[in-house]
Amino acid sequence: MNMPMSQVSARVLLEVRGLRTQFHSQQQPVTAVDNVSFEIRQGEVFGLVGESGCGKSATCRSLLRLFGGATAKVSAERMQFDGLELAGLSEAQLSEVRGRQISMVFQDPMTSLNPTMRIGEQIAEGLRRHDNLSGAALREATIAMLKSVGVTSPEQRLRAWPHEFSGGMRQRVLIAIALACKPRLLIADEPTTALDVTIQDQILKLLLRLRRENGLSVLLVTHDLGVVAQTCDRVAVMYAGRIVESGDTRQLFRRPSHPYTRALLNALPSLTGPRQTLRPIGGEPPNLANPPGGCRFHPRCPNAIERCRQIDPQLREVEPGHFSACIRLEELAC
Repeated sequence: MNMPMSQVSARVLLEVRGLRTQFHSQQQPVTAVDNVSFEIRQGEVFGLVGESGCGKSATCRSLLRLFGGATAKVSAERMQFDGLELAGLSEAQLSEVRGRQISMVFQDPMTSLNPTMRIGEQIAEGLRRHDNLSGAALREATIAMLKSVGVTSPEQRLRAWPHEFSGGMRQRVLIAIALACKPRLLIADEPTTALDVTIQDQILKLLLRLRRENGLSVLLVTHDLGVVAQTCDRVAVMYAGRIVESGDTRQLFRRPSHPYTRALLNALPSLTGPRQTLRPIGGEPPNLANPPGGCRFHPRCPNAIERCRQIDPQLREVEPGHFSACIRLEELAC
């Protein structure tokens, strides 16, 4: 297992405390993000991992209030980016942060680009808005961005349409768009999901190179623990809208303390050691409109006891910097 070499500053760039996001529907409200807290340091790749529907993407979109036409209510005790309280910003103020300070790469490169705009124009849009570039300077900056993400013959590719690019090239263009104005934090929401493993590896190496060259901080959302092991300095595991375990990537992989984290790792095939039968996680994630009481993982947890159905566990420190939300931490320690 390859672990990333840490180049992380101790300085906190983003601090989130008590984040809660609720979607309203005609039936009943759904709390997709429930009391989530984490921090991202300068130059860090921070992973957010969990099954589909656990609230990872909703957490990311909550930071910039990117919900399209959905009716969402976002609240937080603190959501501070380098001293700026994001929760208190108006839509106009937040639009100045998007792209300039914090950018986001969405998970589907096939649909995230505008099919009616040429590639160069889509990259130039942010540069024109935030950097006030035009003419030859705008063209040169756009070419430089395409070159920086590994797009060959960038001068010719400026006038290409999205459908003329492969999935991997489209993802590179999305990264170029996101990084055009040199943001300090990149939110990458499942950036390799739709790509084959070879292209996935190229995109992850590209993100790490850009992080190393530009001092970029990255919030990487994924359901793939292999991607986490390859790229992340620290990681938080989400289940049913909550963070159930977080810590240094090495700590978490070597000493997982929450039953859900262990279940995720047990479901992975191993390339080393004796051959073992994979152990899938039984059951399915709960309905967030009506989550179970107590620990939300207890209906699927092989270690659940009656107290797990009654007590809502809070994150506790297992070892320095390593936290887990399980009331049986000491009993199940391995």
